Amino acid sequence: MTEMLSVVDLHAEAGGREILKGVDLTVDQGETCVLFGPNGSGKSTLMSTIMGYSNITVTSGQIIFKGKDITDMPVDERAKLGIGMMMQRPPNIYGVKLGDLIRVASPQNGEAVLADADKFKMSGFLDREINVGFSGGEIKRSELLQLTAQKPEFILLDEPESGVDLENIDLIGNKVHDLLYDSACPGRGRHVSSLVITHTGQIMDYIGADKGYVMKNGRIQCRGNPLELLKEIKKNGYGECDACRMIRL
Repeated sequence: MTEMLSVVDLHAEAGGREILKGVDLTVDQGETCVLFGPNGSGKSTLMSTIMGYSNITVTSGQIIFKGKDITDMPVDERAKLGIGMMMQRPPNIYGVKLGDLIRVASPQNGEAVLADADKFKMSGFLDREINVGFSGGEIKRSELLQLTAQKPEFILLDEPESGVDLENIDLIGNKVHDLLYDSACPGRGRHVSSLVITHTGQIMDYIGADKGYVMKNGRIQCRGNPLELLKEIKKNGYGECDACRMIRL
């Protein structure tokens, strides 16, 4: 299987403090990997580092995407290469309307995505400033609409089910599924790779998962079957995470 993303001994800091302390993980083409870990373990920082956000400083290690070293590449070039991200809490963007961003993000596909905005329950938000006054569920749906326009080959999803009510989780889960699978070719399987942070595992009901990682204290502590890892975490918590080392793919 072709390797889509490889993170090699990655060290990074934010606010003058080391957060990532030697992270190693891989995501293959068409593979969905889930990332578990307690709050403050570095999961969101890892995603922000992969995306190239400027508030994170890589001090050593490499990020390889489709065989290309992108460690020092700016965020816009990473997006052009095919990386997209749904943030847990993206910032408000004043003065920029959601519909205008969709058009800029996808000159070829933007109008078609806007025509389908009602399927995301976002048709009434296209003339509003991005995220300003949006609820948690509305922000998630807005992020998914933007990703649908971008059509990335690799998607970073930071807790897509957090802060979402039961009605919205179904919509969000199905739209994430649509991003990862080729709806034009049923049975083909996933055509987009992803790395997904989850605490509850709910999102796996919609997209499945091939591989799971557990992150603690800025490092990957273990890897294994994602459902078995989740079961171990629910049973023993992260304090007994070493038990997960017995679970392998």
